Amino acid sequence: MEPEAAAERKVYAVSAFNRRLAGYVGRVRDVWVEGEVAELRRNPAWATVFLTLKDARTGACLPATMQRGRFDRIEPTLTEGERVQANGGLQLYEARGELSFRVAAIERVGAGDHAARLAELKRTLAAEGLFSPERKRPLPRFPRAVGLLTGADAAARGDVIAAITTRYPAVRLVVAETRVQGPFAVGAITSTLARLAACDGVDVVILARGGGSFEDLLPFSDERVVRAVAACRVPVVSAVGHEQDEPLCDLAADVRAPTPTAAARLVVPDLDELRSGLARALQRLEAGTRRTLERDRGRLARSRERLTAAPGLLLERRRAALDRASVRLQALSPRATLARGYAIVRAGDAVLRDAAGVAEGARIEVELARGALGARVEDVRP
Repeated sequence: MEPEAAAERKVYAVSAFNRRLAGYVGRVRDVWVEGEVAELRRNPAWATVFLTLKDARTGACLPATMQRGRFDRIEPTLTEGERVQANGGLQLYEARGELSFRVAAIERVGAGDHAARLAELKRTLAAEGLFSPERKRPLPRFPRAVGLLTGADAAARGDVIAAITTRYPAVRLVVAETRVQGPFAVGAITSTLARLAACDGVDVVILARGGGSFEDLLPFSDERVVRAVAACRVPVVSAVGHEQDEPLCDLAADVRAPTPTAAARLVVPDLDELRSGLARALQRLEAGTRRTLERDRGRLARSRERLTAAPGLLLERRRAALDRASVRLQALSPRATLARGYAIVRAGDAVLRDAAGVAEGARIEVELARGALGARVEDVRP
């Protein structure tokens, strides 16, 4: 190439070119784009939520971003696979030359009105206390019968039945198939739930339905179904949709299970675990009985030794007490006084204590430590 031609070129540095391109791109604003949400990435530490808007028909994709604060205000939370209409404008990340759609507002297509009404219903029912943890009832440990409300030919039905019969074959299953989607589903669900709860022996009811679209699961967020679940006379386990779904009946139920199989694990115990626990309890009982018998045997042996030794010890204590009493009696006996050289003088039958009590010539008896004397008074000295 000739030097003169090269000198006439308009050459941009990459940063300058990207900056100029960003100015052109930034003119595209207040545009509505429709597509499915894909590759949704969010983190509480990030100020921005990243997602991709995808054309389900052609597969064309448009990278997009949205402020996390705005995204978090969307109710219910936006998930991958939902069809939306997003309003915003184009922007270019100059450092890397990457184009993205900056979303300012986003609306669900088809489900937007439903979502808004559900959010309002959720707030109303929560204010009434239907979702309060205090009203949740514990599940029975050993239910006599388990009611299962499910759709016809539903995979969820087979999962629940297989799990329950495997874990606890002794329980009776009462299965009620009914409509779980469509315009007649709400009435069918509420009436079937009431019949199941009224069945003799049914102590808990499982609501089971496999995954589906937002519209498919709407009957389980209907106010009539939610109130029927809350008013059910027996505890209710909700296993509706996938784990990320949250129909309002989940909030009103006594327990929410992420899957139908998990619901089966919640309502019945595992027979093998019960047998293992029983065996362990039997071992502990046998060991405790042996320890108790050993303690009682030792206690009886010690008691026998004490009882054998007790009569001899009692006799010794009685002998010692008698000896002490004898010593005290001897010390207090008049004969002990006589042994020290004193005498007892009697005039008749009375002990003579005063010389005035006897006259001269009277006969008196003098008792000594050994023997006695008869005497007659010759002289009285007052």
